[in-house]
Amino acid sequence: MNKNKSSISKAKSYKEISEFWDIHDLAKYWERTKPVDFEVDIQSEVTYYALDITLSKKIREVAKQRGVSSETLLNLWVQEKLQKH
Repeated sequence: MNKNKSSISKAKSYKEISEFWDIHDLAKYWERTKPVDFEVDIQSEVTYYALDITLSKKIREVAKQRGVSSETLLNLWVQEKLQKH
């Protein structure tokens, strides 16, 4: 990969790129962009688990308070629990 991951932002990491685009408008840099071709190979699996309705409601409430989806919240919680195990 190039020394700079992004020619527009001059960032050296994906974090710096995201921070740059959080405060800049692509419309102001459009003339500096160029078309590119790339492939994305995302492999994920969806598995459904039965959950008590009361727990489901509480999870939706907490997820809403935190500004994330219920799925994201559950994935984070399960991941944290498995790391401790």
